[in-house]
Amino acid sequence: MSHTAVPTRRRTFSIAGGALAVLTAGAALAAPSAFAGTADTSHRGRTDVVQQQINRLVSEDGFPGVLASVRGAGGRVRDYTAGVGDLETHRPVPRDGRVRIGSNTKTFTAVVAMQLVGEGRIDLNATVEHYLPGVVRGKGNDGSKITVHQLLQQTSGLPDYDDVVFTKPQDLVDKSHSYFEPRRLVDAALTQPPRFAPGTKWEYSNTNYILAGLIVERVTERPIGEEITRRIIQPLGLRDTYWPGVGEQSLRGRHPQGYVAVEPGAPWVDVTRMDPSLGWSAGQLVASPGDLRTFFEALAGGRLLKPAQQAAMMKTVPAPGFEPTGDWEYGLGIARHALPCGGYAWGHGGDIQGFETRNLVTTDGRSAVVAVTGLPTTEKMVADVSDSVDAALCAKP
Repeated sequence: MSHTAVPTRRRTFSIAGGALAVLTAGAALAAPSAFAGTADTSHRGRTDVVQQQINRLVSEDGFPGVLASVRGAGGRVRDYTAGVGDLETHRPVPRDGRVRIGSNTKTFTAVVAMQLVGEGRIDLNATVEHYLPGVVRGKGNDGSKITVHQLLQQTSGLPDYDDVVFTKPQDLVDKSHSYFEPRRLVDAALTQPPRFAPGTKWEYSNTNYILAGLIVERVTERPIGEEITRRIIQPLGLRDTYWPGVGEQSLRGRHPQGYVAVEPGAPWVDVTRMDPSLGWSAGQLVASPGDLRTFFEALAGGRLLKPAQQAAMMKTVPAPGFEPTGDWEYGLGIARHALPCGGYAWGHGGDIQGFETRNLVTTDGRSAVVAVTGLPTTEKMVADVSDSVDAALCAKP
């Protein structure tokens, strides 16, 4: 769930801190080769800027396949694909197919937590110890000194369990079928000392959002996946978004295959079937690019939170290293990005075995989601995916 596979990014899901840092810590090596396939331009009579961008993610970066969903300034929605959906059969990438969205799950978790704040059931200034007595203790970590707000804003100083679970690149494959209970993830993180005193810095840690999910469950006495479904997925009519059940490893419905490479230049390994429990409330959800775009549009448009909680969620702090390039600040489970064409956009992004997604939405109605079907092995690959979202939002109508 870490955000990224590279040492400078800690945002999506598990792959960032440990194994992915190992993958990208060396010299710049060639990206994995992939069958480029044929660009899908059937939706239009010409190849536009977005199609050109995602074609390059296949031909230059080596991603097996790409899916994108874009709403332009005029309100028109276009879906795009490039590459192939299966490296073995070369079947096409399904338009707006389902993918694992990794750390975008954090934004869903944050919305549920903020709805509970609006209902008076969670206090942002209360401590983790208040809601989860005795859970955060050890190696200098102290839940009585960390607030819910600091969890959601990634300023708690808690170590990232990713760095403990993933210690070598092969773990991305070898641990893809391992089941992790949430407390096991927290306990793994707490074998390490805190990164800094709570509230003094910003640093991405998936552990924060596992604890946020546990707090939601303690307050509601219901599973976090059920709360996300009842409060967000069903009201917004997100038909391709779902919370995988315990032990569920296969992807439902139409989807491309997802891949990892254990080092830059290595062959892609199919990890479509995997257990996403190591992400849980920090990275377990499945969605289509179109559904993910709809969710962020609704959030940015104020349709999911009361005004006071909306304002609190969008109050940001500098987030160094959230992405390898660009100007980023982090709110409560959502990030603000300065666009190269001017203005700001909001989103998050996510990495998990098999998939990376990047997404942004503007307050004037533009939005874009790009999903690639292979986990990046170089910082350039990460940056190119993010840049393709910028290009989609900055494209002329």
